Amino acid sequence: MGFFDRLWPRKRAMPVQETAQTRALVDRLIVLSPSLKLAHDYRERLSPALAQSVAYVREIVDRLPPAREASAANWLADPYIHAFFAAPDEVAHMLSRSPELHAWFESHPLARETWAVLGMAMMERRSFGVEQYGDQVHADVAQTTLSFDDHLVRVCGESEADLREQIVQRVVEQIALEGLAQIGADESRRDALEQERALLRTRRQLLTRQGAGTQKMVGERAVANAAELAQIEAQIEAQIEANEQALAALGLKSDALEHEMDVICDVLAHPAQHANVVMKHVRLSPMNVVIEQGAPGNGAEIVFPLAHLPASPQGIRAFSLIRFARADLMPLPKVLDEDSRFVI
Repeated sequence: MGFFDRLWPRKRAMPVQETAQTRALVDRLIVLSPSLKLAHDYRERLSPALAQSVAYVREIVDRLPPAREASAANWLADPYIHAFFAAPDEVAHMLSRSPELHAWFESHPLARETWAVLGMAMMERRSFGVEQYGDQVHADVAQTTLSFDDHLVRVCGESEADLREQIVQRVVEQIALEGLAQIGADESRRDALEQERALLRTRRQLLTRQGAGTQKMVGERAVANAAELAQIEAQIEAQIEANEQALAALGLKSDALEHEMDVICDVLAHPAQHANVVMKHVRLSPMNVVIEQGAPGNGAEIVFPLAHLPASPQGIRAFSLIRFARADLMPLPKVLDEDSRFVI
């Protein structure tokens, strides 16, 4: 500490107040990666980064449209359910294929309904169709049709508020998992670079020994061999130098724990790079044909989120919050048996 620092000590930055949610998320991270607990001041370092991710994800979740009643009776009245399912009978049939939905109702025997996240694959198909403008019918009109498939229900809640909290927690955990995956990739790269370094050094030793023996010989061929070996050795030296630089960028193994903490905190502090949700606004006809802005035609305006998780193999998925009644739940074996009839 300097002389002026002793006279006028600087105020220490106030740590971010740890909430019950961030405390639970820190504990969850420690379960996923126990070595984080060995890092210096791990809670004080993780909490601010987690708070940034929580705030970012919560803002997105708060903007999600309200939950829709997913039922055959509501298929015709609700343009969202009408767009997501091709027919009223498909609503209960598609949702009842979810083992998680059955498990939730089994663990909540008194619940009459549940709030859930419905994830779907959205496909846009461009084709030519027929449209009517006033009294005239036009053929071969370019159209865009939306269709939804691969309906999945994985997360259920006792209320819409409970469901939204679960979404926040799960998305933040997914962002943290991305950080852990980067750490694993760095460790794998370190191992590969160390193996490469050992091989390069062995190759250099062999070439040096061969060059020493050749240089003692007399004649043109010996000189040519020596020049060729010197060129190869120069290439190996360049490869060794590049290898050493790559290893230096990863840091020392003794600093691996601090590096791991830095990576996790950096990922959590930049959540937009690892989880993004955009709202898609469309006006759809009863046949799910997109009606362009300003174009005539009867259609319903719907807004639904498209989630993009770079770490997810499924890429971009459409999803919606829904409310589903126990009375509409079909037995799981029956649903699977009916689906199996179409398997060849």
